[in-house]
Amino acid sequence: MPVKLYAFTCGYLTLPATFILKGDTGRLTLPIPSYLIVHPKGKALFDSGLHLQTQTDPLGYAGEESLKFSEFHFLPGEEISSRLMAMNVDPGEITHLINSHLHYDHAGGNGQIPNADLIVQRNEWDHAMALPDTDLAYFKQDFDIGQRRQLISGEHDLFGDGSVVCLPTYGHTPGHQSLRVRTEKNEYILCGDACYLKESLEKLHLPGIAHDKEAMLAVFRRLRDMQSRGATIMYGHDPNFWQSVPQGPICLP
Repeated sequence: MPVKLYAFTCGYLTLPATFILKGDTGRLTLPIPSYLIVHPKGKALFDSGLHLQTQTDPLGYAGEESLKFSEFHFLPGEEISSRLMAMNVDPGEITHLINSHLHYDHAGGNGQIPNADLIVQRNEWDHAMALPDTDLAYFKQDFDIGQRRQLISGEHDLFGDGSVVCLPTYGHTPGHQSLRVRTEKNEYILCGDACYLKESLEKLHLPGIAHDKEAMLAVFRRLRDMQSRGATIMYGHDPNFWQSVPQGPICLP
């Protein structure tokens, strides 16, 4: 059975534009993606979206300081568990939960995936756990919840056949990773926050906030190389690009 890949939009988040493209003004409303990968050996999820509490109590979840620049647009039915159930996939069936990194818009739904092994880069886990509970991007209530963990370092072939491979793309955070998925016809690179927008890659336009901007620029060049060899780059939060992405239950080709 060939690998199948499905994409979901799990709410939206509005942020200052300069966070995404250095020097830009105004604000951008960004889609929050998650992906389901169906493999003969299991079902994997890449990123889990926002925490359920942001639907009803964003202040209680994120705190006043965070809400000075973040605005959540997240409705009931948009959470990852509902997206999966709409495809007749029980969240308890997910065997692997891969977080690109542990920021709240990528790991906020981890608690909805109760039986999966959490796959995260060791550098990312160690960095997140060393931060104070007052950090504005990492919320331990999202990811330090007792799930089984596989802390990896570098590339990791999830199922041992090269079809689903974690790729280290450090820069946005110390342990950021993207995911390469090979379906029957195509190769996809699920960027996470390694590359927010199509414009970012085309113009090598860095965001205003990054852990290591030189490392992020090197990742841009690596993504360009993969794209030149035929891979489809799935930009992390591009609102225009995301309008063209088929949503589950439609399978990406």
